[in-house]
Amino acid sequence: MKKYPKIIQCDDRGQLVIPKDIRAELNIKEGTGFWLHSILEEGILLKKIAAPALEEEPMILEIDNKSDKLGIKKEHIKKTLKEYQQKKAGKLEEI
Repeated sequence: MKKYPKIIQCDDRGQLVIPKDIRAELNIKEGTGFWLHSILEEGILLKKIAAPALEEEPMILEIDNKSDKLGIKKEHIKKTLKEYQQKKAGKLEEI
């Protein structure tokens, strides 16, 4: 983490831009969630919310649990998830 302060400004819609080098360092991408804490008379604190592992998503768990009924091999599910995670901005339907 860089040790010097960064100055950013709020726009007319109340939005802030997190500088690119900080986003890269903290692996912040589009859709990243944050907890927002208001610190009285000081400002705000943003805490990044860890994204759940794709394998833990309810839909993936359901497919995995019903794979035998659906005629899907579990190793194919794992392979598809691995390929999806390796894509930068992948879309599951393209695999």
